[in-house]
Amino acid sequence: MNKTIFITGASSGLGKACAKLFASKGWTVIATMRQTEKETELIDLPNIHLLKLDLNDAQQVAGIAAKAEKISPVDVVLNNAGYGLMGPFEGTTEEQIAQQINTNFLGTILITKSFLPYLRKRKKGSVISVTSSTANIPYPFVAVYAATKSALETWTEGMSYELSHFGIAIKTIVPAYMQTSFGSNAQLVSHPNYQDIFDHYMKAMRADASTKRDSPESIAEVIYEAALNNDGQLHHTAGDLSNTEYEWLRKDGVENVMEAMKERFFGKLA
Repeated sequence: MNKTIFITGASSGLGKACAKLFASKGWTVIATMRQTEKETELIDLPNIHLLKLDLNDAQQVAGIAAKAEKISPVDVVLNNAGYGLMGPFEGTTEEQIAQQINTNFLGTILITKSFLPYLRKRKKGSVISVTSSTANIPYPFVAVYAATKSALETWTEGMSYELSHFGIAIKTIVPAYMQTSFGSNAQLVSHPNYQDIFDHYMKAMRADASTKRDSPESIAEVIYEAALNNDGQLHHTAGDLSNTEYEWLRKDGVENVMEAMKERFFGKLA
């Protein structure tokens, strides 16, 4: 039987990789993005339908499930859309903070809420949210971003109690940094009193960029397996880097990990 997946943030990176993978497996894919008119690749692939969606547009969010269900009953809701806000917290504006929370967290849970009546009525389906290893291992200068991802982890755990009674699975995918344009597309903020340590951090991060990172295609494979798996596992670390970080955290504890991170990114400045 043909299945259907609904994907947010499908214009690039992991979202696009997932759209391609699920379509290649015979799934009907409902791929959403803010600017469907600019998409030139997915539109030519079989089984893929494009819908316009901006997670900061309350009207679009409220009506998207009904539009998707007219195309095909949705089996899996993949909450993938999000972006990074990077820089000193003191340099962020209230508008930037609100947009980060609205996009990465509030928009995501409201999208899920719009689909629940359909999934509950059918007594089946899955909700999968892409979080980040920064929810487990704190990185400097992405505190708000990491907080939104951590919130999704906890929200998923709490929702699992409610949804299990209706045959609905809920889980997260936890990747680390990938070979995507996510970093270059991050919204950067600055503050003069933090500039020296931020520059030091960015230099260390650019050095790290030369190391091998997981591809979005490999993470998409983890998501595909999670969509098929009904073993009740809530959190799925995805990719070599994320698994390495998780084992490090489990072995040494967060305080020791953070001390090592300080030395790694700031050296003598720590």
